[in-house]
Amino acid sequence: MNCGGIILCGGRGTRMGVSKARLPFGPEPILTRVIRLLGEVVEPVVVVGSPSQELPDLPAHVVLTRDRVEGVGPLEGIYAGLSAIEARADAAYVTACDAPFLVRGFVSRMIELLEDHQIVVPREDRFFYPLAAVYRTNVLPNFEVRLAADRTGPIFPFDETDVREIPVDELRDVDPELHTLQNLNTPEEYLQALERAGFEAPAEILKKLGPGAA
Repeated sequence: MNCGGIILCGGRGTRMGVSKARLPFGPEPILTRVIRLLGEVVEPVVVVGSPSQELPDLPAHVVLTRDRVEGVGPLEGIYAGLSAIEARADAAYVTACDAPFLVRGFVSRMIELLEDHQIVVPREDRFFYPLAAVYRTNVLPNFEVRLAADRTGPIFPFDETDVREIPVDELRDVDPELHTLQNLNTPEEYLQALERAGFEAPAEILKKLGPGAA
């Protein structure tokens, strides 16, 4: 099985005051970091942006595609990414652009666990991680039907596809702290992630993050 990677950058906005994909993370934008980490495991890598979203410059080997409609949510982004990768891969690991501690072994394990299923997704109690999952491209017809009917949530059509659920504790041998599942949704989380990585936020970013961020 040939497995590629999809990075979703679109969304309904951010509490950061700046596009997450363009947030500095050390010497590179956070999107560039995630592309680099994911690209060490899978090929090709597809980046999905919203129709009007500005993104940092992408490496030449990365495929850029866009959501067909603004603001629909992750299901539209996954659909766009799978459509772009379908001719070159049987499946794709999907992540968000704000996962700077993505662990390569986690991605490899999820790909291994897909086996003959259509989707494999981490689960913690009743919560699922659709942006740390692997999807076969043969789910595209199902997603097309759901999108056409405006059935965009919940993201998973559990009753219509073959989904394998993996308890997160079964992934701790490859990612003990489950860093791969950690996204940056607030200025505080962003600054904490920078500190963990040994980086500092540029002054201009601190101003955009608002009072109390410095």
